[in-house]
Amino acid sequence: MPALDTLTTKFPGAFATSAFKDNARVEIAADKAPAVLFDLLKCLKDECGFDFLSDVAGIDYLNYPNAADRYGVVYALVNLATGERLFVKAFANDPDPELPSAVPLWAGADWMEREVYDMFGVVFTGHPDLRRILMPSEFTSYPLRKDYPLRGLGERHNFPTITRAES
Repeated sequence: MPALDTLTTKFPGAFATSAFKDNARVEIAADKAPAVLFDLLKCLKDECGFDFLSDVAGIDYLNYPNAADRYGVVYALVNLATGERLFVKAFANDPDPELPSAVPLWAGADWMEREVYDMFGVVFTGHPDLRRILMPSEFTSYPLRKDYPLRGLGERHNFPTITRAES
């Protein structure tokens, strides 16, 4: 894939690559992600033609075998002209998981990053409006983290019930 050649030239040693069922993947370790991620995504958009960000998803690797980092954020990119797909996975760790925002590159990253923040607690620096999107603003936990109890922390009774008519 020509895009991987471009990235290898511009960002030597900054990432690892792999492939699975014809999908190319780029993985950026947590110690390099805050410094490299934005520039790498910008290169993919501006120089390699990946003009569509189809998804941003979060993953919690707590207690996962052989996992070196706690959180992964996956960016699914598509080059609409060629149909190529590329997945960029950037890692972040506790106590303050943080990655640069992709909103300046793709406006569609806005709500997707807010969802990852709301469910996993990954902060996207430079995001124009990083606030909860699914949970109440008073909610203090991140429900898709693996250390969050399946039945919650008993916080449901603290929030008012909102009817369909009020929403």
